[in-house]
Amino acid sequence: MALRHLTSLSPVTLCSLRRRFTHKPFSLSVSASMASSFRKALVPIANGTEPMEAVITSDVLRRAGADVTVASVENQLQVDACHGVKILADALISDCADTGFDLISLPGGMPGAATLRDCGILESIVKMHAADGRLYAAICAAPAVALGSWGLLKGLKATCYPSFMEQLSSTATTVESRVQQDGKVVTSRGPGTAMEFSVSLVEQLYGKEKADEVSGPLVMRSNLEDKFIMAELNPMDWKCDNPQILVPIANGTEEMEAVIIIDVLRRAKAKVVVASVEDKLEIVASRKVELVADVLLDEAVKHSYDLVVLPGGLGGAKAFASSEKLVNLLKKQRESNKPYGAICASPALVLEPHGLLKGKKATAFPAMCSKLSDQSGVENRVLVDGNLITSRGPGTSMEFALAIVEKFFGHGKAQELAKVMLFSSQ
Repeated sequence: MALRHLTSLSPVTLCSLRRRFTHKPFSLSVSASMASSFRKALVPIANGTEPMEAVITSDVLRRAGADVTVASVENQLQVDACHGVKILADALISDCADTGFDLISLPGGMPGAATLRDCGILESIVKMHAADGRLYAAICAAPAVALGSWGLLKGLKATCYPSFMEQLSSTATTVESRVQQDGKVVTSRGPGTAMEFSVSLVEQLYGKEKADEVSGPLVMRSNLEDKFIMAELNPMDWKCDNPQILVPIANGTEEMEAVIIIDVLRRAKAKVVVASVEDKLEIVASRKVELVADVLLDEAVKHSYDLVVLPGGLGGAKAFASSEKLVNLLKKQRESNKPYGAICASPALVLEPHGLLKGKKATAFPAMCSKLSDQSGVENRVLVDGNLITSRGPGTSMEFALAIVEKFFGHGKAQELAKVMLFSSQ
């Protein structure tokens, strides 16, 4: 088995969130009553929002039990986020003006962060929220573009996406931490730090025990000082010009996995088609984030693909397994020796029962690995066996997507994207 070291990463220990972040003491104490209480969070989004940052935050907070409202600052619920990802918000921001929240967290992305900044209703909500001494947060461009512009970082340490650090320096004391907490504000750097950022928000709302409980099933990296590794058996060349990639989604699909795969592959300039296996384009993902597909599967299966890759999520995987058209397309990929792949529950619930892992080694979500007939490769975070690629869960999705980028575009491109997304420092 060949172990491919994609890139080395900056140090951070996920199991010890408090030690990871440089911060002043957080004045909002985390008591037993707080940990068990109902918490409300607002995640505003706009056209041009970075979808990974918005979706990861919403998903992780909902896993902790928070009541998350994803609110559009546009004139309609559907938001066209970066990289062609379409998200349906739960509400318009005007519907949230009279609601109290325990947390407001702004995603980045441009021009999304600028649109958030220019939304008067949102500015008023966040300023009143901050004045009441409640927790607020921002990631990527949003700390500099929105919070800084509103004067909400004065005298505080904060971080943001590297290219906005100069702008941030005029409104805050800048630091280069992956996640930075100072008082009641938490800031972070980009898509590659979004999961750490989100788990840190869970810790501030509910305590460290809940944060650890949430982070465990995400299958996050144990130490970012380690190199993330793609294990490969029976290497074959996947490279082609302008790869056509199909990403099916369904009700119950794990939204972090779907969005990370779509976003990263489109950053690499792959032609990604998102197809709904339901009878409409809109799907409700596993943590209730609503996504909008490009086409229905009935239309998508009329075309050929260089890769068909399945996100996980229990409900979504079951829908994939029961879709005769999707299963037949996957079988055609295998028979043609063309790449196909799956992450989380999908290797065990879709590929295995339909004979698509026969003679192959694969990995899957830890609780699902017992369903694999060959479990000798399950400890790998990303495993490639010829034309098959599999992975474990939300916390391995970035590595999974970058491994696909490497197979189609080369190691250099994967490294470049990892650095741009702040998943890697090198």
